[in-house]
Amino acid sequence: MKEAFRKIKHWLRWLRWLKCLRCLRVLNPFSYLKRLDRYIIAKFIGTYIFSIILIISISIVFDVNENLAKFSTYNAPLKAIVFDYYANFVPYFANLFSPLFVFIAVIFFTSKLAGNSEIIAMLAAGVSFKRLLRPYMISAALIAAVNFYLGGYVIPKGNQVKMDFEAKYKNKERNLSANNVQLMVQPGVIAYLQQYDDVTKTGYGFSLDKFENKKLVSHMTASVIRYDSISDSRYHWKAQSYKIRTLKGLREEIESGAVIDTLIQMEPMDLVFSKGQQETLTSTELSDYISKQVERGSVNVVQYEVEYHKRIATSFASFILTMIGVSLSSRKRKGGMGMYLGIGLALSFGYILLQTISATFAINADTPALLAAWIPNLLYVIIAYFCYRQAPN
Repeated sequence: MKEAFRKIKHWLRWLRWLKCLRCLRVLNPFSYLKRLDRYIIAKFIGTYIFSIILIISISIVFDVNENLAKFSTYNAPLKAIVFDYYANFVPYFANLFSPLFVFIAVIFFTSKLAGNSEIIAMLAAGVSFKRLLRPYMISAALIAAVNFYLGGYVIPKGNQVKMDFEAKYKNKERNLSANNVQLMVQPGVIAYLQQYDDVTKTGYGFSLDKFENKKLVSHMTASVIRYDSISDSRYHWKAQSYKIRTLKGLREEIESGAVIDTLIQMEPMDLVFSKGQQETLTSTELSDYISKQVERGSVNVVQYEVEYHKRIATSFASFILTMIGVSLSSRKRKGGMGMYLGIGLALSFGYILLQTISATFAINADTPALLAAWIPNLLYVIIAYFCYRQAPN
């Protein structure tokens, strides 16, 4: 009897393990992918990566040819060229032209499937056009997620390295100083700098006025103020030859000294704006910077708002352009895929052109940044819907 009970317990344990394995199978997203889905996803992702490698390789050849003289003139070391410049050049342009690569990939391999009568066989087997779109949308979701993460959190750090390299070895001018800077660092707190040097993170002729109920309650001056860039926290400044006047009614208290550590809610990037600076901030940093500048009443945040919304809108473009590409190229026609590739390239470059135009409108014509970033997507959604409705016919 004991032996029988032991065997029963043994089998019950195995049954529990089998149930757990079944639960894991249900939770595994790959278990829902059929062979058709895996086949199309592999084709999509493989063609997408191949198109990136091909086009970026050509871009690198042209860029080397254009900048080789400058690299030689400014004695740029090979290590810096490879790891500081081109290692950040590739992901930046791959992410920038991702809609183009998505469209080319979809058009190329879907036209090939249609030319080989594979799509006809799928539809004849009872697969609807809507069902056929599922692996395409899964692939587009994967690409969109990777693009959003890279564009929002990885590439901005590389852009900073690339911009430093260009300033040093390509003689690209950057704004590294500012004169007569005045800004509201907090509600009722106004800072002024007669001159600021971004190379040394040092300001000269500094003053800080604090107001309460429209009355001046504190006035601080310093001949030199320097940002503490190695501090663990933000907003640390060291003021030299400082004087603080505190007004309490008719009384006045004066404090002065050689050096004082102080917290002032401003950073070097608040004082100097250089071209492309918004591309060096992660999405989280962009959001914080925009909120901080809006609280200060600054109007010079349009470029940052456009960049923030554009990163999200560009990720969603993968779905829209995938839908258009599949709808255009899923039908077998005489003449091959040349016409589809031509249409795909035209629509892709049209999307990138619309992005540039709408961003210009936002910066120069007071168009809301959110609307400007999403105008290309809104227009292409209409095109995608029309193509999708016509595709099954």
